[in-house]
Amino acid sequence: MRHCSVQVRGLLTRDELDRYNALMEVGSYLESQTRYDLAYTVQHEVDLLIMPAIERLKEKSRQRDRDTAAYLAEKQVPETDED
Repeated sequence: MRHCSVQVRGLLTRDELDRYNALMEVGSYLESQTRYDLAYTVQHEVDLLIMPAIERLKEKSRQRDRDTAAYLAEKQVPETDED
């Protein structure tokens, strides 16, 4: 079973995280029983489960980019010289 990244796991809601952990446990058991056909199905469910958290991570990145652009734009404002 493939785990998702720590960043994605950190953005899972409590319910999503509980389901993720349960699915990973089931998938690991199936792999230990060499039932890779069924483990594949469980992995697919995990992939679907983590999609909202991946989108939340992308949005955080976009927001950070917007904040950085706004900060840099603010710093680019030319200072006026008073004579």
